[in-house]
Order: sequence, then structure tokens, then C-alpha cells
Amino acid sequence: MRYINWIAASLFLIALTSYTSSPETTFGSTLKNGIWRATLARDTHRLPLLLDISKNPDGKTFSVFVVNGPERLKMDSTYIQNDSLVIPMQLFDARIVVKQDDDHLKGRYYRLANGVVAGSIPFEARFGDDYKFYKKGEAKSSRNVAGKWATLFKNEITGDTTRAVANFAQQGTDVTGSFLTPTGDYRFLTGSVNGDSLFLSTFDGSNAMLFKAAIVADGRLKGAMWTGLKGYKTWNAVLDPQAKLPDATKLTFLKPGYETVDFTFPDVNGKEWSLKDPKFKDKAVIIQIMGSWCPNCMDETNYIAPWYKKNKSRGVEVIGLAFERSDKPEIANPRIKRMITRFGIDYPIVLAGTNTDAATAKALPMLNKVMSYPTTIFIDKKGKVREIHTGFSGPGTGKYYDDFVSDFNALMDKLISEK
Repeated sequence: MRYINWIAASLFLIALTSYTSSPETTFGSTLKNGIWRATLARDTHRLPLLLDISKNPDGKTFSVFVVNGPERLKMDSTYIQNDSLVIPMQLFDARIVVKQDDDHLKGRYYRLANGVVAGSIPFEARFGDDYKFYKKGEAKSSRNVAGKWATLFKNEITGDTTRAVANFAQQGTDVTGSFLTPTGDYRFLTGSVNGDSLFLSTFDGSNAMLFKAAIVADGRLKGAMWTGLKGYKTWNAVLDPQAKLPDATKLTFLKPGYETVDFTFPDVNGKEWSLKDPKFKDKAVIIQIMGSWCPNCMDETNYIAPWYKKNKSRGVEVIGLAFERSDKPEIANPRIKRMITRFGIDYPIVLAGTNTDAATAKALPMLNKVMSYPTTIFIDKKGKVREIHTGFSGPGTGKYYDDFVSDFNALMDKLISEK
């Protein structure tokens, strides 16, 4: 009897061990490769996004891309923990954690603050759907929102307003484009027109944005924007081919009496950098005021990092001043390192402080104010500031991005060629 009981107990332990280790195996083997249509729930609204998920060759981790129109934005290596799929977004202090039920994923999107959960919203995804708001042919409308729109965003609680320029393209009922503001753009927006309504969304790990608007009788757009976990603004737009923002090179400037910038800050290895270093002597220099948490900085770095590799032999250097959410090296430096690795940065990035007005004023007292991330400072071979560009119009802005690239190259060609 004892022998039989021993066999039974052994079989039970084997079964229990198999059961407790099976979720990862089962989850990994049944999670389908391909497009998943996901939604984030905000209040009574759902923000749609598309994920492209595929199993990596190691059989244990997954590659996850967010599909924003032409953009495929790679998330950090995704893994299974116990019975859940974890999609980390370490640069943005965020993660998605979901459980699987056949072709359905259900869980939450979490925002973190120094590793601690600061808030979350519900997340769901279903396999096989490749649309955002409407299936192909489902949206019907005779309205066309293509063109340039003078836009005003308003925070209904504080009363603060922000002027912006919306630039939309439309094919059938499909709409793409972005909003440009004095401090940066809202990146790749995609969506649809249906009836007298416009729907747009984007997701980059840091920002989840949903735009809805009514196309009113006189052609104006009257809508609302939901961002992140709690953000909310109303907006109105008027079609205006002449709409434009303030000159991005006039917003941030040197205070009277200054001709250059000066600083000494450490990189992730503890080495201190200054513009007085031999590396920068007699060279044109680009200073990136940035943060690893900043999606627009990510877009700018995605342009400048390969540009520098191609042009550094011409007599130009780049240095990044990272203003992070923490100025503690043990917290900030791992994030800066992740950004360096992700974008293949081979110019120095230093920790300059926190992304607060007080910290930027202390670090760069010669500037009137750092009002945007990124802000880019162009310095000539004699060490003088020649231009300061506030914000960045990324590839989601179309012509505005092309104009930036053209202006950037023209300015750098001039600074590099000067004696």
C-alpha cells in the first residue's frame, strides 16, 4: 500500500510540476505571429492601435512592433512571466501585461515612476484584425479633411491654450498626418473619416493619443483629445492653407552678454565633458537638449545619430545633454545607456539634470528658457552659437520634416565649410 501511495504521490508531483511550468510553454506555443488589433480604454472611449507580434528564434521571447502607418516602432524584448505576456517599454517607464485566451489578449497598460506603478488603464487585443477604427469599406463619408488646419487646443481645467497646425492627407476615408506645435509634433497619426466625424490615434510607448472631431456645418473641426492615463483637451480647427507656427529658431535664445554655452557634465561612465575639450576644438558642434523619455527626442536622434556617423570626418561633433526624470546616476544612466544602444549613438550623452525648469535654468543659465525637448543648439568653429532650434518636426509631419532636413543640412554645410 505504501508503495502504491508513493507511486501515486510521485505521479501527482510530476503532474503538478508539468502543470506549473506549462503556462509559459503553452502561451509561447499558441501565441500567433502577425497583426493584433489592440485597444486602450480611457473613460468611455477606446484608443485603437496595431501590434505586430512574432516569436524570436530563441523560442522564449517575442518581437513586438507598434504599427503607426508607415512607422514600425520596436518595443523592448517581450517575454512570458508565469501566465502573462510582458511587453516592456523601458525608455518610457511603461509596460503592458496581458493574459491570453485563444486569440484574445487582456490585461493592462502600466505607467511607472522610478520602477513603481503610477497608474494603469485596461488593454485588450485580438488577433487577425488589421484596422484601427473601421474595417475596410465600413467607413462611409463624402467629407475630406486633407489640407492644413489652424488649430487651437484648450485645457478645460486650467484654461491654457496651445496653437498648432494640423496637416492631414486623405485617401478614400483613410486619414494620415499630425499636429505640429511650437514644442514638437504629435508624431504619426492614422485613422478615418466616417460620416461627419474624424477619428485619429497613435501610440509610441510613452504617449497614447486619441483624437475625435465633428466636422461641423461650416467645415470647421470641433473635437477632443485624450492622452495617456488622464490627459484631456478640447480642440478646434479651421482650414487655412497659410497656417503656420512661430519661427522655431526665435523661441529659445541666448541672454544678452552671452555668445556661447558652457557646461561640464558626466557621461554614463563618469567621464566629464565640456565644450573646452580637445574633441570639440575648431569644429562645428551640435548640442542636443534631450531626454531618454521623450518621443520627439527619439525621432530627432533617429536622424542625427546616422547623420553624425556619415559626417563626423568632415569636422563636426555632437553632444547630447540629457535631462532625465531623475538626476541620480544609478537611475538615469541605465536609461541613457538603453537609448544609446537602441539608436546606435556614438557621440557622448551626458546627464545634465532633471527635466524641470529649475534644473535646466541651473544647467544652462545663458538661455532664456528650455521650453521644449528636443532643443538643438548649433555652434560654429569659433565656439559661438549660430542658431537654436526649438522642438522637432518628425517624419510623421511629411513636408515639415523634409524642410527640417533641408535646413539642417544647409546650416551644417555652412558651419563646416567656414574657416
